[in-house]
Amino acid sequence: MKTLCVLLATGMLSTLPALAAPPAYLDDRSTATSLVKSFYNAVNRHEYARAYSYFAPGAAPRPYAQFAAGYADTAAVKVATGHEQSEGAAGSTYTTVPVAIDAVSANGRHSQFAGCYTTRLADPSIQDPPVVPMVIFSAKLHAARGGIRSLLGNCSAD
Repeated sequence: MKTLCVLLATGMLSTLPALAAPPAYLDDRSTATSLVKSFYNAVNRHEYARAYSYFAPGAAPRPYAQFAAGYADTAAVKVATGHEQSEGAAGSTYTTVPVAIDAVSANGRHSQFAGCYTTRLADPSIQDPPVVPMVIFSAKLHAARGGIRSLLGNCSAD
């Protein structure tokens, strides 16, 4: 405590890194890549209800309580994304995004995952209120090993 008081008095506290500062809030559904990054932003901020809300109804990998519990030991997640591929079908646009993830547990252990997210955007011009924004339609990830950028694949192969 005495050290903290000295640091505050001398102004040196401002030079210390912000170790526990959460990342800035990101909620962007303008592109599939932005949606995936927003999902992981919510995970990094431990806002699991917000992360869960990015999935289409019925598309989440498991019920909310299990989903949130699955991230209980996660300290941080880095995500790399590849090139989006989109196609239209019956009034919706489906976009696949290759991803590679490096998850760090609370004890500092790294785990990598790779795969693809598919998003869905129902044509807003044909929707009635409430308009449904872009959502995660499916996520297919598998355990992987290596550098995060080297793990990016091609979703058309999945």
